[in-house]
Amino acid sequence: MPDRTDLPYRPCVGIMLLSRDGRAFVGQRRRQEGSTQPIDPDDAWQMPQGGIDEGEDPLAAAKRELYEETNVSSVSLIAEAPDWYAYDLPPDLVRKSWKGRWRGQTQKWFAFRFEGDESEIDIDRPAGGAHKPEFGAWRWETLDRLPGLIVAFKRPVYEQVVAAFAHLAAPGAGR
Repeated sequence: MPDRTDLPYRPCVGIMLLSRDGRAFVGQRRRQEGSTQPIDPDDAWQMPQGGIDEGEDPLAAAKRELYEETNVSSVSLIAEAPDWYAYDLPPDLVRKSWKGRWRGQTQKWFAFRFEGDESEIDIDRPAGGAHKPEFGAWRWETLDRLPGLIVAFKRPVYEQVVAAFAHLAAPGAGR
């Protein structure tokens, strides 16, 4: 196995979906199939995210990933993070994740305002049932609590995302 610092980052998008009152959507990750690791309820929450397909525009990827994970399509774009944010996987996860091809992810983040009714959010049959569910539960959360809900190795990225989008959390901001 090569040294993980020799591996590239996986191109990815992250989505901050904001409610009308300025809270962010977070989903509690489901345990991966075959995993015996219990999910820690204190750090198993995250915002939607996913890989960018080859040749895919990051904004298109963000809309696709949001839909695939939540069924949500009633959104308006309100901001794009100014930079790409990267995190490294812990060494033991590099071998297990993505067949050891990536050292971590570099993410382009987008903020969307949710314009639909909450009945549109369906984490049990994301993308109409075409994909396995990522989340077992979801809720709206204040931005200041987001970094404390994510696994520790992703926390610096969440701190940067919150700083980039904090001004959008006020109800009606970004319209």
